[in-house]
Amino acid sequence: MTKSIDKILEKTEKGILLDLENSFSNTKHTLDDSTPKLEQEYDKIISDSKKEAVKIEKQIIGSSDLEARNSQLLLLEKSIDQVFTTALDKISNVERNADYANLIKNLLDESTKILGTTKVIISTNSKDKDLVQSALSKYPDAELSSEPITCIGGIVVKSKDGAMKFDNTLDARIQRLKPLIRKEIATKFGVGN
Repeated sequence: MTKSIDKILEKTEKGILLDLENSFSNTKHTLDDSTPKLEQEYDKIISDSKKEAVKIEKQIIGSSDLEARNSQLLLLEKSIDQVFTTALDKISNVERNADYANLIKNLLDESTKILGTTKVIISTNSKDKDLVQSALSKYPDAELSSEPITCIGGIVVKSKDGAMKFDNTLDARIQRLKPLIRKEIATKFGVGN
């Protein structure tokens, strides 16, 4: 009986050893098969990480560039506003001489051409009232409003029927030119391109 038990144990031991050997061989084979896949996955993770790092770096640089550009634009805008303020002060205190009288005549000519009529009511500030009144001699159908307007200089012209109006004050002309002037200055300083 001991021989039988020994045989059974020996057989079982051989079977277990064979199973262990097969399992070890299968595991080694699976591991050997998995190694290239794991290395590929590792390489892919490293590659993706590098791409993400480059992307984040570009975002940071782009954000910094945008921030610097915005700072430049704000500084430029502040400077332009100061220039406009200074220019407007100088224009408002300009001497009402013969050159200025010619400007008023030109503004009046331009305004009536744009409106397509000389039957107009002209408004101006109190400083320009006399110059506008003398320029109206060329336009017998035009009249000067008794109410002065608030502006640096120039005129506002309305058709007598009230259907059309053209603001040809120096203030309005400057406002119409402001975006072009800003763009020109920004271009000269290399900002906003």
